[in-house]
Amino acid sequence: MRVLLATGKEAAGMVTEAIRSVTSVECDVLTQDINIAAFSTPKSLKRALEKIYRSEKTDLILVSGLCKSDFSGLEKEIGTPIRLGPRHAYDLGDILPFAEKIQLSPHIPADELIAIKRREDAKTHLDALECNITPEFAIKGVKIGGGARMKVCAEIVDATQLSVDTIERTMDYFLENGADIIDIGVHIGAKPDEVKRAVKAALAVADDVPISVDTLDGELILTGIETGVDMVLSLTSENIPEVSEAIAKNDIAAVVIPDSSPESLFANMKMAKEHGIKHIIADPVLNAIGYGIANSIYNYYLFRAEDKGTPLFFGVGNVTELMDADSTGVNATLAGIASDLNADILFTPEYSDKARGSVRELRVASEMMMLAKARKSAPKDIGLDLLVLKEKRRKPIMRFHDELNIPAMMNEGWKLDPTGCFRIGICAVENGTMIYAEHIPTRKRIVGSSAKEVMDTILRLGLISLLEHAAYLSMELTKAELALRLDRNYGQDEELFK
Repeated sequence: MRVLLATGKEAAGMVTEAIRSVTSVECDVLTQDINIAAFSTPKSLKRALEKIYRSEKTDLILVSGLCKSDFSGLEKEIGTPIRLGPRHAYDLGDILPFAEKIQLSPHIPADELIAIKRREDAKTHLDALECNITPEFAIKGVKIGGGARMKVCAEIVDATQLSVDTIERTMDYFLENGADIIDIGVHIGAKPDEVKRAVKAALAVADDVPISVDTLDGELILTGIETGVDMVLSLTSENIPEVSEAIAKNDIAAVVIPDSSPESLFANMKMAKEHGIKHIIADPVLNAIGYGIANSIYNYYLFRAEDKGTPLFFGVGNVTELMDADSTGVNATLAGIASDLNADILFTPEYSDKARGSVRELRVASEMMMLAKARKSAPKDIGLDLLVLKEKRRKPIMRFHDELNIPAMMNEGWKLDPTGCFRIGICAVENGTMIYAEHIPTRKRIVGSSAKEVMDTILRLGLISLLEHAAYLSMELTKAELALRLDRNYGQDEELFK
């Protein structure tokens, strides 16, 4: 396949360098009489083709992925497909091997299109892998063990103290973010009626989703079973005699933990089996950093060395909640360790503010680990990732001659815009969280999901008259949008990162 890369004068050298190692397709570089490749037009491309390019027939022409022009007319005229390449020249080496494999788009940049294709392929592969698994058992159709994807169990902490509305909202949020099992957290001192109310509220939201009850109190476990839970956690030698008959009769799953020593876990599992409990999930208990995490992981290792088949419960939240670090990397790493231990359930309460997003992170991580294990590779380059602030590949940094640079300086004073000032913030609305800009004099409140659409509306309504004010609002709205995307607090005139 022969591909012609149409670029501008400034990027020509970078394009040539980017394709130096490409061997899967033949490439030629066509430099148009324009400086910026993104400003390519049918006219500039046609002129370059007529004046410069005299090689043999090409199979595909790629223009910059940032180009907005419509090349459909020129494509028909010359009989050669014209498609968008990547947005950045340095991605050409990754994109060109796909030129023969997928149909590139005249509207979507090639790097974005291939990222979408990789995600779709990853999801298709995951579905196929999960479909072919024979689990140890299933809870309402959710496969547990046997090599199935690690399932995410999300706890509604102290659900027995929450209103029905709060339980419903929290459960909806967890399910939207990928939770497979919803755990009803029971506060110390809870009454049976409170357990019953919380479980009923959860079942009312989605009765096809597995629900567990989280308590060591035998009476409350029995209440949960009577109300319709599908799993209980946790069982010890003290409560097994009291609750085992109800668990066995209703054929539900049970998480078993050790009493004190790690060895007692096997004794408790044996007791549970002898009392007729069939669907057992073992939890050696993961300790937080500073409280013996290494020893606890070693206990998991020893358990799995002795017992290859019993599904394993991995309490990721025990670590994430007690660590002042961004949860994304912590959850990804712990999910990787869990995968190496052939664990089956990843548990998180997503309780503290810093742990928000843990359910989604663990769901993605569980999928990454399943794909990596199937490919016998590290969890990278598999179509899914948990990169948020870090980049997989950095763009080259532009270098300028110092003598041409103008040092930037802030203005010392400021002017009040005659049309009035704005209050900017983040607000909750019916369909989610949005940015708002409230014009103080008129009380007009503009609400949107991006800085651009809010700023465009401000300009369209004529609510601003000074360039300095426009620059200030653009800066603050951009900060608000970043805060919205990163699920951070935003304060007007305050630094987003310190």
